[in-house]
Amino acid sequence: MKKYFLAAFLLLLVFQANAQSRGIKIGYIDMEYILQNVPDYTEAKSQLEQKAQKWKQDIEAKKIEIAKLKDALKTEKALLTRELIEEREEEIKFQETELLDFQQKKFGPNGDLITQKAVLVKPIQDQVFTAVQDIAELKKYDYVFDKSSDLTMLFTAKRHDISDQVIRTITRAEKRQEMTKKQLKAQEAKEYKEDVEDENPALAERRKALEDKKALRDKQLEDKKLAAEARKKEQDDKRKAAAEARENKKTGTVSANDTKEGEVDETEKAVDGTATETNKEDKAATKAKIQEDRKKALDEKKKKIIADREAAKKAREDKKAQPKEEPKKEE
Repeated sequence: MKKYFLAAFLLLLVFQANAQSRGIKIGYIDMEYILQNVPDYTEAKSQLEQKAQKWKQDIEAKKIEIAKLKDALKTEKALLTRELIEEREEEIKFQETELLDFQQKKFGPNGDLITQKAVLVKPIQDQVFTAVQDIAELKKYDYVFDKSSDLTMLFTAKRHDISDQVIRTITRAEKRQEMTKKQLKAQEAKEYKEDVEDENPALAERRKALEDKKALRDKQLEDKKLAAEARKKEQDDKRKAAAEARENKKTGTVSANDTKEGEVDETEKAVDGTATETNKEDKAATKAKIQEDRKKALDEKKKKIIADREAAKKAREDKKAQPKEEPKKEE
């Protein structure tokens, strides 16, 4: 490992020395970054991941099935003959072997996942290699390395990274197939501007600053426009409300709000009137009860007086009815 590291280091030193002496131009790409930003690859990769997930689910289902067979054999082993036990053990072993074969077939070193990934990456890699050759020929690069390869790169200056240029070249080719002549002409002008900016980072930064400034100005104008529209709407609503009020005053009609308020007042009055009537009824009932109790007390008192009179009268009559004692004669 140390030998490879040292060789790579010496190779970079040689390239640097040659670049300084003969003006050699060196660039690099990041294949992983490019693949992540190519729409065709990301879509196909998502489909492959869905397949891999389905394979994992099949494996888990097979494991559960084997575990159930083992549990059943453990539970029923005491009731089975030796031949049946051996038969079930062979069945479990066969299922386990089949599961291992399936795992190797799908996820092994030469499995479907690896081979399909290679098939998936191959067309994108071909496009990348073609784009790198075009860029290298156009911009006079002598060497272009892949940062994500086995080659160890101790330091890489961002200005030598042409990954974004490669992505633009690939996407440009896809877009051009669906463009008209007029659109192609506009696209070529845009691509030329982008290429110039790639060669001159300061120009790109200045363009980005101008775009940010323009975006800020557009946002401020839009905010002012929205605020003006809101103020205009508020004034229109006020004028409309004032005109309706004047019209209602002339015709003697009542607006919906006034009608609603009147209905609320009538409801409140009705509630108050009901409460008053209830209080009057309660007072009348109380008064009637007091009068009834008073009348009942007077009747009882009257009955008692009459009873006392009758008793006194009877006592007098009984006294009169008793015979008088004759006086004794003297001898």
